[in-house]
Amino acid sequence: MSTKPVKVRAREKQGITKVKILISHPMETGLRKDKKTGKPIPAHFIQEVICKHNGAEKATLEMGVTVSANPFINFELEDGVKGDTLEVSWRDNLGETGSGSTTIK
Repeated sequence: MSTKPVKVRAREKQGITKVKILISHPMETGLRKDKKTGKPIPAHFIQEVICKHNGAEKATLEMGVTVSANPFINFELEDGVKGDTLEVSWRDNLGETGSGSTTIK
């Protein structure tokens, strides 16, 4: 199992915090074939992303093979305040994980 970093950015403006998340991941469907060997490329995709605000879980996203490589996720958080912490973690179908955190600016 490896752990990979996640880029997380958050900015609060007029009571709304805009959160941007970038995950580096190949997101293979298992349906493509290697051009050189002709053998299928094994499925390798993120299954779950968890977002926490000050330690409390705010969102859980279930993902699958239809999501593109290096997924970008953005959303708005209503109760975020400058200085609060946001943590994001993910787990894929091969047991790999990743995480990242930021302070709301």
